[in-house]
Amino acid sequence: SCWLHISQILRLLVICYGPMLHLVIYLMSCTPTTSISHLPVSLNFRDHTNFVNCIRYSPDGTKFITVSSDKKGLIYDGKTGDKIGELSSEGSHTGSIYAVSWSPDSKQVLTVSADKTAKVWDISEDGSGTLNRTLVCTGIGGVDDMLVGCLWQNDNLVTISLGGTFNVFSASNPDKEPVSFAGHLKTASALALFPQSNPRTMLSTSYDGVILKWIQGVGYGGRLIRKNNTQIKCFVATEEELITSGYDNKVFRIPVNGDQCGDAESADVGGQPNALNIALQQPEFALVTTDSAIVLLNKSNVTSTTKVSYTITSSAVSPDGTEAIVGAQDGKLRIYSISGDTVTEEAVLEKHRGPITTIHYSPDVSMFCSADSNREAVAWDRATREVKLKNMLFHTARVNCLAWSPDSRFVATGSLDTCAIIYDVDKPAASRTTIKGAHLGGVHGISFADNDTLVTAGEDACIRVWKLAQQ
Repeated sequence: SCWLHISQILRLLVICYGPMLHLVIYLMSCTPTTSISHLPVSLNFRDHTNFVNCIRYSPDGTKFITVSSDKKGLIYDGKTGDKIGELSSEGSHTGSIYAVSWSPDSKQVLTVSADKTAKVWDISEDGSGTLNRTLVCTGIGGVDDMLVGCLWQNDNLVTISLGGTFNVFSASNPDKEPVSFAGHLKTASALALFPQSNPRTMLSTSYDGVILKWIQGVGYGGRLIRKNNTQIKCFVATEEELITSGYDNKVFRIPVNGDQCGDAESADVGGQPNALNIALQQPEFALVTTDSAIVLLNKSNVTSTTKVSYTITSSAVSPDGTEAIVGAQDGKLRIYSISGDTVTEEAVLEKHRGPITTIHYSPDVSMFCSADSNREAVAWDRATREVKLKNMLFHTARVNCLAWSPDSRFVATGSLDTCAIIYDVDKPAASRTTIKGAHLGGVHGISFADNDTLVTAGEDACIRVWKLAQQ
């Protein structure tokens, strides 16, 4: 394998691995019109004893540096290619050095390593490097804290870890606490808003088990670390508790205090959950559905299991815990009353032409909305069980998620077609607002931060905030 780096004086460095992983560095002279296939080789070097991970010319073109998994940084003359020095062994990295970046004045370099530290080195005219300081980056513990990339940009020293955490230090004031932020590395699959928090906060999850906190008006607010960091398929949350399920039969209830997660309690619900629901007015009560059963939980105890003869695909529970709506593979919505541990079917609603994918009650509980894999959403009047808003058919693929605005006026839907659509339930569906290309690969999570602000999560591992113009 090979890497290229071009200096300002039009010299080309090509790094290749030869037999036994010995490094070969080729130094070539070139002009702006030279074809790479016709470049003459000026010099080659075999000074490192392990993988070379990064090579960079200094901004003034007088030197270049290579860093390697042999824990060394070697410095060369930028014109002749002669080795002129190396980073001192005193205070050196104790793990592979993965990246290096020069200061704008070509007098210092920043390096990062598998030892989870970043170091600033002073580079003398003769090419020797002495340690100036070591920068300690915040992390979450474990291999994810290994530092794999860095950049010296103006006064900013930027590092990035294997787990995707960025730390930004000030070059002029390196003792100042760095600015840290991170994001998801996998599909962002769910959002949970805490409307009563101040400042208003939200959690996002991805199936690899990462849970991130976001603060409205600020952005990244940190990562919640669970003691049992299992994969997440379904997720709901209150400010005091997380409820998660993965790809087995267990549901985990995890207490939360600020950014700290306590010991999880689990319950085996007899099948892989496809929806988790908390009754907001009595959060110790949760309703869980599997493909073939409706399960009621009190804290982490299963209080009842109701088997059904159809295939369940989604569900919702009213805030007071007295009613549940269960969506099925056959496109029907079944409404159940809940009294104690007893679940009783009350009605069946038929409107959808595909399996139900998501259901949510409106905040004022006067309506609910359901959506299906055949691209349609339907808003229902809860009292009459009649359709409140029809013809919500403007997606071109499966509807993955939906959310109500706090004032119960708007319904937003997110779809596999990469779009989010906002409907006003008091106006015809054709008067919708469409956010095209909200997330590459599809929208998987959606929530209103307030009546004018929509938050979406998607296949592209991004969380995006949209300001809605009132019509």
